[in-house]
Amino acid sequence: MTNPSSTGTGTPAAPADPTRAFRLDGRVALVTGASSGIGAHLARLLTAAGARVALAARREGPLKELAGELPGSLAVPCDVTLTEDRERLVRTVTEALGPIDVLVNNAGLSEIVPAERQSVDSFEAITTVNLTAVFALSAAVGAGMLERGTGSIVNIASVYGLVASGSLPQAAYAASKGGVVNLTRELAAQWAPRGVRVNALCPGWFRSEMTAEMLDDPKGRAWIERRTPMRRIGELAELDGALLFLAAGTSSYVTGAAIPVDGGYLTV
Repeated sequence: MTNPSSTGTGTPAAPADPTRAFRLDGRVALVTGASSGIGAHLARLLTAAGARVALAARREGPLKELAGELPGSLAVPCDVTLTEDRERLVRTVTEALGPIDVLVNNAGLSEIVPAERQSVDSFEAITTVNLTAVFALSAAVGAGMLERGTGSIVNIASVYGLVASGSLPQAAYAASKGGVVNLTRELAAQWAPRGVRVNALCPGWFRSEMTAEMLDDPKGRAWIERRTPMRRIGELAELDGALLFLAAGTSSYVTGAAIPVDGGYLTV
């Protein structure tokens, strides 16, 4: 009997390169909220992994500037809360780059305010961006993925989608990110038999426009570091492994997962 790991000459065959499974060569990826912070970083990461990346955000200037850095990328100014913008986004990306293989729903808003003082308008605006738009764009992109029988959707949730923010009051953000986590599970359950995977990445504290005020305040920074077992905020590069794992073939048997990258924040 021939040893399957042998070349037939008595010399063991060289093992396949396991890192190849993290590559996205020839794939098309769409990242929302890509003009800055986590979204811009993830767009750079996906490009480095070989994907052709479509960048979506409301701010055209920073978006086009980023596109100029990333070979093969496409900037599409878009307000993900608007039906016509989402439809134009999917159509433009598909026509220019091809069918979307990876969708990263990253666009988000927050307001730190006690619940009793938060307006209903503010609550609705935040949940529209953070949750309703995630559903709508996942459904729009997911329809094409389902037709092809393949695709990966990664929703950027938060540790505050898994626990309350407590002394940092932001009811709309926590509610919407909790909704994203369970929406991820629901879409995963519905679409798994048809080849489309849906997972969530739940970052702890990382620097972005949304967190800058808290991180630049010495008391705020100290609160985060004291609350986090690793005693520091995350570096954006520390999201890379989890994002590539969920986007690429390495996670082919993973769907409906919510993966924290949080320095141990959820352990205490």
